[in-house]
Order: sequence, then C-alpha cells, then structure tokens
Amino acid sequence: MLTTRPSTLALLSITASLGLASALSAQASPERQVVVGEGQRVSATLSPGIRVGNMLFASGQLGTSPNDTTIAGQTTRALENSEKVFKAAGSTLANAVKCTVFLTDVKDFQGMNQAYTKFFPSNPPARSTVVVAALVVPNAKVEIECQGFIP
Repeated sequence: MLTTRPSTLALLSITASLGLASALSAQASPERQVVVGEGQRVSATLSPGIRVGNMLFASGQLGTSPNDTTIAGQTTRALENSEKVFKAAGSTLANAVKCTVFLTDVKDFQGMNQAYTKFFPSNPPARSTVVVAALVVPNAKVEIECQGFIP
C-alpha cells in the first residue's frame, strides 16, 4: 500500500488559497458598472465596457471606417475606440494588462503590429493574436478587446 503525505508547500498553498477566498467573501461584492465611451452606445446585446471594482473589461472594438480600409487604419481606430472606453472609466490604455487581437488575415499581422505599437510604446500589455474566418461586420479586418485596471 502506497501512502503519500502532502508537502509543506502544498499545505501552505491550500491554506493561503482558503485565506484569500475567506477574505474575498468577507468583502462586499464589487458592483458591476456599464462603461460607455464618448460616441458609443449600449445595445440589447453589448456594453462597450464593464467595470468591476478597479478592473475594466472593454468589449471587442472594431476599426471599420469608410475613409480608411487599411489594416493600420482599422487597428488605429479600434484602439482609439478602446481608449474611449478606458477614458470613460477614468483610466488610459497605459493601464491595459491584456489585449486580444482578432485578425481576418494572417498577412495583416505586421501592419496591425506597427499600428498597435504606437499605442503601447513601452511596457505593452500581454497580448494574444488570433486569426479568425470573419468578423461580424463585413470588411472588418481587425477587432481588439482589452482588459485593464483603474488606478
């Protein structure tokens, strides 16, 4: 018969997790607040952003424009739309901690990255980039969602 004993490290980890869970449940549950950037609106199925405590979750922002159909132009506009959500919440994109980029064409990665870098010149957030078959708006080449904090 094989017997095992939990390691001291495992016990400390479990104890710390239980302590954190207890501390969180003792606090009041953070209120969920809809955040709407300038020129944006809430629809029946979408809020531009949601604030919970000091965390901000911005919905995916498209960058479609009749004036600029390039990947750089659409990336710039998508991040400007994200910036509006962050500003409405009292934050900036400098406080973004994670962004997800959805591209419809992998060949657009370099152009997207060049425009994206202008918004995050130093200490960029963590990022995932995913190539998808299509976005919900025809001719949309990129959608970007960001999460961050509010100082």
